Amino acid sequence: MGYSKDQLLHRLKDLQINFLSYEHPVVLTVEAQAKYVGHLGGGLSKNLLLKDKKQRFYLISALAGTTIDLKVLSQRLGLGKGGLRMAPEEALQEILQVPLGCVTPLALINDSARTVSLLLDQGFRAKECCFFHPLSNDMTISFAPADLDKFLTSIGRKPSYVDLEANPVVGKDNPPDLADLVPSGAPTLPEQSEKEVTAQISVQNNVPEEKKATILKEGNSGPNHPKVTKEKSQSSLHHLAEATDVKKFVGELVDKVSAAVLSEIKAVAKGQQQELLDPSVLVAVRKRVTSDLENQTMILKNAAYTQGFHSGSKSALPQKYWNI
Repeated sequence: MGYSKDQLLHRLKDLQINFLSYEHPVVLTVEAQAKYVGHLGGGLSKNLLLKDKKQRFYLISALAGTTIDLKVLSQRLGLGKGGLRMAPEEALQEILQVPLGCVTPLALINDSARTVSLLLDQGFRAKECCFFHPLSNDMTISFAPADLDKFLTSIGRKPSYVDLEANPVVGKDNPPDLADLVPSGAPTLPEQSEKEVTAQISVQNNVPEEKKATILKEGNSGPNHPKVTKEKSQSSLHHLAEATDVKKFVGELVDKVSAAVLSEIKAVAKGQQQELLDPSVLVAVRKRVTSDLENQTMILKNAAYTQGFHSGSKSALPQKYWNI
């Protein structure tokens, strides 16, 4: 059993780490998180759990605005251009022991994550404070970079800060500069198809939408998938994507409610000389309730993920949530 959010917060207090906590609805992206804590200053983080072909795992923790090219990073680690890919969902649950959407360097407190290599964005050091989820994405905590170092040191980790945007030449006369950060070993988990990787890209944790293409290029479905199986999988994922499209669901719901309200108003107003409701009022109400409904629906959807519903965690998310 891994650490809970409350246990982690108690551990931080025991270490005399000064932090501020901010409760908020469940969030799956940096953009969503920024609505609640972005105005506070400091550095929002995006966090990815990756693996290489030898099933070794890497946790990349970077500032939200940092550009990460996995091909370059893979070469810098000495893994070749295609050595890194998204880790499967099982790794989140079995190694980091966090649900989808909650990847954080703080999860390294779990003994099951002892073989995971951590690469920290050197940009964190220039920030007055940094924001991370405390093993749960319904809260964000902030503390100074020095306190992150203090926490990592307390669990036997030496903080490794890296210029994640650097692109040094790697070759015969220029060995990989990050080779010493490759872990010596890691648990073996089931292989994952490219489509399954795509389905969970957004919910690892908090990566802006414009980075999606870079990661998807690194996907590899393997040479042994028959065409008919791939087409069937794509069709299934398409239907699942529609079924789990929160914006579409809420839009249809609001449309139906709006139509019902207008119908009732027209029925009451029949025979009268003036309208009972200015159309602009309905437009304003629609804007106000849509955001709340989307938020509540996403909370229910994320709850399904964390409860382990396979159909929820493996389904394709809407384009706006494909975040890497």
